[in-house]
Amino acid sequence: MFEPTPPVESEPGAVDHLADPIAQAGTWNIANGLTLLRLFLVPVFLVVLMHSGGDSDGWRWAAWGIFAVASFTDSLDGRLARRHGLVTDFGKIADPIADKALTGSALIVLSSMDELPWLVTIVILVREIGVTLLRFWVIRHGVIPASRGGKLKSLVLGVAIGLYVLPFTGFLQDIATVLMAAAVVIALATGGDYVLRALKLRREAALR
Repeated sequence: MFEPTPPVESEPGAVDHLADPIAQAGTWNIANGLTLLRLFLVPVFLVVLMHSGGDSDGWRWAAWGIFAVASFTDSLDGRLARRHGLVTDFGKIADPIADKALTGSALIVLSSMDELPWLVTIVILVREIGVTLLRFWVIRHGVIPASRGGKLKSLVLGVAIGLYVLPFTGFLQDIATVLMAAAVVIALATGGDYVLRALKLRREAALR
């Protein structure tokens, strides 16, 4: 008669992948689901915003609601991924794409409706594309993490776009203009910071 095999003790700090559902997290998880939801909401937001040529207050409020929900998923998916170990390669790629698709398309539509100067849209889009290219330029040598300035830019830009989407005039529209100007300044400043950090990373890699 065979004796029962004694259980194998795990080494200290080892993760039981069978017992830990987070360790088994794959591409299809709640964090990536929120990212995909944000991508899906982008065309919905644009259609609603452009309804009736953007002249309907009701549709503008609806567009703002969609933009607010999409923006909320931006902060939520990242926190969930980090807190519960749901970070995936798909999420690393899809999340920034969804962010830029939402803000970039909003800026382009607002400019096409003559509600936002094209210069503002072009400056911000060039900055966003430039930072993305910088990340790819140094990806073999390291990662350029998001800075506090970059996060502040995203926050200010998101609030500014939200105010532009709403059918406000007068004082609140002036606030939107000031916030958008601040977003442009922060975008340029942080863009320059990303360039310096990318060059530093390349120099350090060359000295290794």
